Amino acid sequence: MIFPKSITLRLFLSECLVLIAFFALVVLTFDYVVIEGFANDRLQAFMSSFEKDVQEAVAQSNETAKFKMPEHFREGRFGDAAADVYGFISYDQKEIWRSPSVDKNLPHIKLPDDLNRDQAFFLKDDTKSKRRYVLHKRLTLKNADNQDNDYILTVSEGDLFASTQLDKLNESLTQSMTVLGLALLVVRFLVLRSGLKPLRSIVADLEAIDEGKKELLNGHYPTELQGIVSNLNAFITHERVRLERHRHHLADLAHSLKTPLAILRGCTENFNDQKDTVNEQITRMDDIITYQLQRASVKVEHTVIKHIDVCTIIDKIHTSLSKVYLDKNIQFDIGIPEHCFVYCEEGDLYEIVGNLMDNACKWCNQRVKVSIELNPRKDRRNYSLLLHIEDDGAGIPVGQFNQILKRGTRVDENIHGHGIGVSVVNEIINLLGGKLDGGKSKALGGMDWRIYLP
Repeated sequence: MIFPKSITLRLFLSECLVLIAFFALVVLTFDYVVIEGFANDRLQAFMSSFEKDVQEAVAQSNETAKFKMPEHFREGRFGDAAADVYGFISYDQKEIWRSPSVDKNLPHIKLPDDLNRDQAFFLKDDTKSKRRYVLHKRLTLKNADNQDNDYILTVSEGDLFASTQLDKLNESLTQSMTVLGLALLVVRFLVLRSGLKPLRSIVADLEAIDEGKKELLNGHYPTELQGIVSNLNAFITHERVRLERHRHHLADLAHSLKTPLAILRGCTENFNDQKDTVNEQITRMDDIITYQLQRASVKVEHTVIKHIDVCTIIDKIHTSLSKVYLDKNIQFDIGIPEHCFVYCEEGDLYEIVGNLMDNACKWCNQRVKVSIELNPRKDRRNYSLLLHIEDDGAGIPVGQFNQILKRGTRVDENIHGHGIGVSVVNEIINLLGGKLDGGKSKALGGMDWRIYLP
């Protein structure tokens, strides 16, 4: 079976099938239930007039099973031989009278058993070739001698009239159901279009990102789509991190090669006298290229981003640094939950946490503290977590915090006390959509790095 590619069309066709099934059920229910109720109500009206005629006839007779019915009935069809409305009177389970409208060859009707006084019993008789609706009722009537006798009155009608009325009602019902169905389909189509509008908004926003008009999916999306929006934003950010990292490494490489090239250019005038200098600068250029390629941790092959447990990364780095700085006897205070997940590349997280924890260990006196706050808010923006990395060292000199966050002429340039690789960390955090902040630690008195991650 071939399904349409459009989600709207799929849902619309499903709605059509449901409506068709619903209307078919309504028609069937109407045929089997409503028509019987209509026939029952009609026979009740016949019984009411027939009951009055019988009551008058019995009241004028001294005999129980013999009395004269009126020539003109309240319901005239009982006296019309061509009518399809029958009337019967039974006494002691035996038929004692039938209306002139009844066919003389019609056998005696079957009476219900155990019918209580003033109780009516409706049934549909399909035993003959032609369906008939029958209503029995047991009555207690007084004769001329004021004696009470029980009679069973029966009225019956064929299904011709009911079928005719049913056809009319079905025709009317079909027309109304058709109009209602079309109206419902139009409404459901508009509702589906409205319900799927957020998906079209995401497609439009992705096209805007592709054209450079937007940076991320930042529209107002329903709660059900927040997961896919977050994942798409994380993927877009990750790809942007990779691209920016390549650009920065190429810029570093070009900048680092300027000085050796300038020296080589000056040596070309007297190459023989400057042979050692040329070799020295060529070696230096080779070292620079090797270093920059090693820094480009994102390789050509595609890397997969996923949910990374920050707490696991911190525990591994803590274990490694405890061995590296064993002689320093650092007291680590690791106050983190059992698990805490963020959506990014594992290598980026190792570079961020490892760099800042290594700096804290390098410049602390004896204590390093690592803690995590969940769902913090900073500058009117919500983040997934806030990572604190604190130490009891000297901290950053006043006025130099912003300087160490800038990208320097050389990547390994740093400020005394802190700053080795901090510019790289800051770039990665910014590209991930986070924020790097720093200040004096209230708990330890040294540096307090605050890393906000989305």
